[in-house]
Amino acid sequence: MTIFPAIDLKDGKAVRLTKGLMESAKIYSDTPWELVKTFEEMGAKWVHLVDLNGAFAGEPKNLEQIRAIRENCNVKLQLGGGIRDEATIQRYLELGIDRLILGSIALRDPEFVKSMAAKYPIVVGIDAIDGYVAVEGWGEVSSMRATDLARAFADAGVEAIICTDVGRDGTLSGVNVDFTLEIARASGIPTIASGGVKDDSDIVALQKSGEVSGVIIGKAFYEGRINLNNFF
Repeated sequence: MTIFPAIDLKDGKAVRLTKGLMESAKIYSDTPWELVKTFEEMGAKWVHLVDLNGAFAGEPKNLEQIRAIRENCNVKLQLGGGIRDEATIQRYLELGIDRLILGSIALRDPEFVKSMAAKYPIVVGIDAIDGYVAVEGWGEVSSMRATDLARAFADAGVEAIICTDVGRDGTLSGVNVDFTLEIARASGIPTIASGGVKDDSDIVALQKSGEVSGVIIGKAFYEGRINLNNFF
C-alpha cells in the first residue's frame, strides 16, 4: 500500500484544513518544496498535492510553488485542484507532474474525464459528505452517492480513485475504512483512502483490509501523531 504524504497549497504556503474549510487553514511551511524534499528524503515515492485556491477558482493558482516543487524534488507527484480542461492537464504534464486528479469535473462531465483517462495519467477524486459527492472545493453537495459515481468509472481507464470523507478530513478522528472499501468494491479500481487519518493504527487497518491501494496522510504527520519512517 502506497503512503502519500499530502501538501495543500494556499496562497503559496503549505497548509492543512479542517473539514475543507479555507478559514481553518493552518500554515506548516512557507516553502512547500522544502517540505516535499523532506518527504523524499524520508523515502516517500509519491507526494499528494492540492491547489486549494485552484479548487475554488476552477483554474491553477499556485503554479509558482508547484514548479518549484518539481524543479527541486524527484519524488512522483499527483496533483489536484481546479483542473477542468485538457489544456490545464497538458500544462501540468509538461511541467513534470506525474498524474492529475479530476474531482468536480468527474461529477459534472464524466465523459470528459473518461476521454482524458484514455490519453493521460488520470486519477478521479471522489469527496463525500454523508455519502454524497461534494464538489467545488467541497462547497456544494450533490444528490449523487459517492459509490454510484465510483461505479461509473469502473472501466474508464483511470489509474486510481481517491476517496475522501470530508467530515473527517483534518480532524484526526480516524480514517473511514468502510467508506473506502465501499468505493473500492464499487469501482474495482485501485482506491486511495483520504480524510481523518489519526495514527499508525489507521494505516495498519487499511493494510489489513487487503483492498486499499494507498492512503493520504496530512495533519497526522504535521501534528506528530504518526512516524512515516515506519512505513517507507
